[in-house]
Amino acid sequence: MTTDEGAVDRSRGRSRAADLLSLAARCIESDVPAALVTVVGAQGSTPQRPGARMLVLADGAVHGTIGGGCVEAEMTRRARVAIESGRPVLTTYDLTPEQAGEEGLVCGGRMEVFIEPLEATPDLAILGAGHVARPLCALAATAGFKVSVLDDREKYATEARFPEAVRVLVSPFESAAEVLRLTPRSFVVVVTRGHRGDATAIASCLPRQPRFLGLLGSRAKMVHVFTDLAERGFTSEDLARVETPVGVEIGAETPEEIAVSIVARMISVRRGVGVDGIKSMAAPVPGRLARIPAAGLLSQK
Repeated sequence: MTTDEGAVDRSRGRSRAADLLSLAARCIESDVPAALVTVVGAQGSTPQRPGARMLVLADGAVHGTIGGGCVEAEMTRRARVAIESGRPVLTTYDLTPEQAGEEGLVCGGRMEVFIEPLEATPDLAILGAGHVARPLCALAATAGFKVSVLDDREKYATEARFPEAVRVLVSPFESAAEVLRLTPRSFVVVVTRGHRGDATAIASCLPRQPRFLGLLGSRAKMVHVFTDLAERGFTSEDLARVETPVGVEIGAETPEEIAVSIVARMISVRRGVGVDGIKSMAAPVPGRLARIPAAGLLSQK
């Protein structure tokens, strides 16, 4: 290959990469579920080297390539799982000698692949427009959620009370899921004024299987609401999808503190951090600094 030919190939490669990233950006802007799959490491004989990318859509359509064949088929499958869960994953693929032969390679190798679901600004539906809903809307919007608020009372569901919301709707809770156009990627927090409203709102949302469905209230309230839902025909598996009491345990008491607790939990879901992974980030005092006597650091010199 001549120098000119090499330059042309590199230019074409950059153009293809730019086109792929442009398509990924359009997916984000249009809220089209997709995942960017990137080879980040390779050992031995592999069909592609680090930097190779492909874009996988939720229906399995693929743009770009990381080498084709069995590797690409398996990574497409894993990408679709990641799209569904919304969680990025760093994974490996071992290419056996037999598979390598099918790919025209001399011997097997290992590829390390990063799969990143592409996500537009996540939608949060707050069902109920009471005293907790106001700080929850404001804080969630600040944290990067696109917030809609729905209540069946006109005097509560107003843009003046929820200026940070993209939509403030007056509608019966029975039709909340339809009116809000909930999807499996939606976040939902139910904060209505009573047990019956809570159960009705959840009954509307559960069939849509939102990514997160939380209910504000005590454990005693949970029993009342879940009993109501069971009488409506929902199963134990359905009820297990509802997080209640919603939020993380920080001793919250005021509406603003409760909002912090709820938003913290939603961020953990969005970023793929399980309940067991929510803890203080504080680290112990390191090394010598952990052994300073009362007289201070100078006494050790």
